[in-house]
Amino acid sequence: MHAFTERESALLEAIVRYVRYRLTEDMPLDAPMPAREFDEHVGATITPDGIGGERALQLFDEWLAAGCISTDHPRYLSFIPNAPSAAASMFDLVVSASSIYGGSWLEGAGAVWAENQALAWLARRAGYPDSAEGVFVPGGTLGNLSALVTARHRARSLADPNDARRWVLVTGPGSHSSIEHVANVMDVDVIRCPAEPGTDRLRADDVRAALAALLPEQRCFAIVATCGHTNTGVMDDLGPIAEVAAEQGIWMHVDGAYGAALLASDTYRALCAGIARSDSFIVDPHKWLFTPFDCCALLYREATWARAAHRQHAGYLDALHGSTDPSDLAVHLSRRARGLPFWFSLATNGTQAYSDAIDTSMETARQARERIATDTRFELVIGDLSIVVFRRVGWGSDDYRRWSDELLRSGTGFVVPTNFQGEIMLRLAFVNPQVTMGDIEAILATL
Repeated sequence: MHAFTERESALLEAIVRYVRYRLTEDMPLDAPMPAREFDEHVGATITPDGIGGERALQLFDEWLAAGCISTDHPRYLSFIPNAPSAAASMFDLVVSASSIYGGSWLEGAGAVWAENQALAWLARRAGYPDSAEGVFVPGGTLGNLSALVTARHRARSLADPNDARRWVLVTGPGSHSSIEHVANVMDVDVIRCPAEPGTDRLRADDVRAALAALLPEQRCFAIVATCGHTNTGVMDDLGPIAEVAAEQGIWMHVDGAYGAALLASDTYRALCAGIARSDSFIVDPHKWLFTPFDCCALLYREATWARAAHRQHAGYLDALHGSTDPSDLAVHLSRRARGLPFWFSLATNGTQAYSDAIDTSMETARQARERIATDTRFELVIGDLSIVVFRRVGWGSDDYRRWSDELLRSGTGFVVPTNFQGEIMLRLAFVNPQVTMGDIEAILATL
């Protein structure tokens, strides 16, 4: 065991004080700074003799952290905010301090068992069988990539090896940008179906038509539906799309990085009902399940194809292959036990607290939509789940950007414009249950 020096002990106390301060005090929103300001006020930190932990922590507190927007601030309403529970944030420290390797049962059995408890809870909420398996990966992009690599491996294994047609996946116009990126990484093509006008909701008939219209040189290995479009909150028609996938013998993957968090809500869980018929899905606990970055849960209804696609083989790895390890189920080998803060928060707070917190965000979004719809300055455009998209009457793209910049500069809030169907407008995303209508009124007043 390492014996702490007096200096290390003092640094540990300083870090504990900082963490307590960060978790218990109201933090400013903060904002990015130009690199020249860091150069001027922080200067060189990597030196032959080091600057000392106390000085490094001071610089982080005074300048570096101040140059990072606080994603857990109640008026951070852009992208998808992050609002980790205190329990999850505190246990993230424990995970970091514990030197746990989370890639195999042999090396991290206790951690993997706990992660599997959290994954099994998500699987049950989704309606998956008890035999379902999963793994935590860094984010939705890697989760989608891992699921789709599995889907293609299955399709290749079942196909005629002499069939040289091009692999394609079918999805809707509202699917996340990561799907296009994953397709580029995999060197496959994306067929984006037409979808419901005005919403980009993907429907079963759109998928069926796209499959019927495939070119002779194309073959489909996966259908990707979205459980809660990141831009608008709109839900694709998961159940009917699953029927098409089953009819055609095609893998169905659901990107639920944002919206599948509703599985935790007793009130809104039914909105995700069709996910039960998918072959795989993802949900990001670091989005709406109150866990620190970075954490995506990837679930497989049946993981045999995932193991076949992802298990790595090497002489030094042979000792691991007596059981299913987290490293077998995604595009990774080494991994942090990143699901443990989520497990700890669930175990600490109980699942009812999760349901209540999600319901609170849904109610705040409903009230915000109602407030915007009754104000003549605004036009409500679209918004589902906990997202609101609207126009400021008479404004153009430059107006939105100038307003957004000033809102952040003043520390009032963080709301960036979005692009929906070719038009720049405003978007509010609610996942932090601490957001109040007072916060919304303060932001709307600046418009």
